[in-house]
Amino acid sequence: MRQRPRRPYRQRRRAERTGETRARILDAVIALHQELGPSRTTVSAIAARAGVQRLTVYRHFPDDLGRLEASTSRWLSAHPPPAPALWSEETDPATATESALGRMFAYYRRTARMWTTAYRDLAQLPELGPSMARFEEQLTSIGNGLVRAWSGELGSPEGRALIRHALRFSTWESLAREGLDDEQMARLFVDWLTTAAAGRRSGAV
Repeated sequence: MRQRPRRPYRQRRRAERTGETRARILDAVIALHQELGPSRTTVSAIAARAGVQRLTVYRHFPDDLGRLEASTSRWLSAHPPPAPALWSEETDPATATESALGRMFAYYRRTARMWTTAYRDLAQLPELGPSMARFEEQLTSIGNGLVRAWSGELGSPEGRALIRHALRFSTWESLAREGLDDEQMARLFVDWLTTAAAGRRSGAV
């Protein structure tokens, strides 16, 4: 007796192959973004790196925005920034801030190639805007949490601005070029913040 084709199995295998192809394309996009930058990554280069036809790239990602959104989401899932839970239980604001900044700076050091090209190309590639804005929102949330940890001791605009400035990739990048390691950077900012807080308590700020 002739058996019917096992359609569910074939459909599942087709879906698996489709998912594998999509993942290969996204991995190619991510690698090229790190090497060349988003603005210099072409569909032809993506297809060559992924081992597929240009038409296949377009079939999975018809436009630049969809491709950028998907690749950024995949990369951030593999390289998430440090979670505030890692330092939020600290009762001393200076300790919490040093832990947060030290972890952020170490994160930037591990992921510097991607952030360097992304920030460099942001002005040339508006499609990067939404993804970068979401990361900036995460930094803002971390900064607000650290400001609250000081319980009003950094009420001056200068103190709040210092925390926001400390969390930016460009700040880490500049200090790294000067030869500071991540722990030195974190201690430097904490020393400034502690001095500002002490001055405020004494009425000098």
